[in-house]
Amino acid sequence: MSADGPVKALLIAIAQDPAPAVCTLQRLIPERLCFFLPESSTQLVESDVHPQLSTMPQKWDWILTPDPESFAQSHKTLAELLPKILKSWNVSPGELVIDMTMASSPMAAAMMLVGFPYTTKVVTLGVASADAQSDSKVMEVGETTRVWMQSNPWDEEAISIRQEASVYFNQGSYVVAGRMFRRIEARVSGRLKPLYRALSDMSEGYRQWEQFHYRQAWEKLKSASKALDLASAWGGPPGMSSFLKSVKENIRFLESMVLDPAEVKRAVAPDLLAHAKRHIEQQHDAEIAMRLVFRALIASAQVRLFHAYHIKSWDVTPEQLPQAMQAICRSCYMNDVDGKYRLPFPVQFRVLAEQNDVMGHTFLAEWPKMKTLLDAADHAILGQGFEPMKAERFHQFYDMVLKVSHIQERDLPQFPSMTL
Repeated sequence: MSADGPVKALLIAIAQDPAPAVCTLQRLIPERLCFFLPESSTQLVESDVHPQLSTMPQKWDWILTPDPESFAQSHKTLAELLPKILKSWNVSPGELVIDMTMASSPMAAAMMLVGFPYTTKVVTLGVASADAQSDSKVMEVGETTRVWMQSNPWDEEAISIRQEASVYFNQGSYVVAGRMFRRIEARVSGRLKPLYRALSDMSEGYRQWEQFHYRQAWEKLKSASKALDLASAWGGPPGMSSFLKSVKENIRFLESMVLDPAEVKRAVAPDLLAHAKRHIEQQHDAEIAMRLVFRALIASAQVRLFHAYHIKSWDVTPEQLPQAMQAICRSCYMNDVDGKYRLPFPVQFRVLAEQNDVMGHTFLAEWPKMKTLLDAADHAILGQGFEPMKAERFHQFYDMVLKVSHIQERDLPQFPSMTL
């Protein structure tokens, strides 16, 4: 068996000299074979190529160029027929090998342009120089000494696609970025695959974080970070070290969240605020961002009640509350479905104020202005109204929630900027 074959599919140009084509076919042993040639060369395939093959391809076909010296005609014909042939042969992207040794310059350009999405290997039998005779890739082809050369065009093309994927990542489009990194991984050479697999996993980790799947995100980012560390040791792309520094800070934040055994986790409120900030900056969606900030406000009260006073807002007993609030709790806050007492959102802060807690006092001081903003949210499309939320109302509410919750912006998790 050849050291290079068998390969799934081969697109090969052929002209007047069949020897280079025979050499490639004997070396690669393609399962599916497509010749690209002018009509004048078709006789060579049956008379000079097929008889010299010990293993015939399972399927084969040819595409005739009307004019081997015309790029436009060669490209039009190849673009029309090659994808159909590859689809009928079940050839997936990356499984096609292209041999341009005997192609004219216009044919070669057409082969690369049309075949690029399907190939990860381009081969040629170049003319050997005098000082290359000891090279193991040097071989006699007919009456000519040639050198076997191969390359993967995706190794270089991956850089521009990686940069485009980074833009999507920075815009919060983690699904798109991950899909692009996976596509690169499937096509680049083996030494580069771990880098792009890790970048895809990194995108997936941040996608899971955006959906509040904290443990899955933590585990995915940990493994992806280790893989990128290894890839960087072998000369990763510029910008990797600063990117990884931010990722590792995020991993520590997630670790504090995941490993916190408490039923009410302190890190949720800062994460919700950070999520809202990203949403307004990346998506410019004030409706969703406002809802996230409102949930962060409630979470900050729940955290304070639970950790300072051992009160669960969703399952409280009247006896846990200050004396002045026990009677109203019994009469107003019982859920008639499960019989549990639940504290409405403003009442949670009033409980804190009754406990002489600074968060409760700050909330009551800000409540008149906050109520106006919450009314605006209630009148918005995702509330109970028909008017879109204005971005400036989000920013006002966001600043107010930071003040009430006593959370500093520097404590919010910052997602990294990917510039590779």
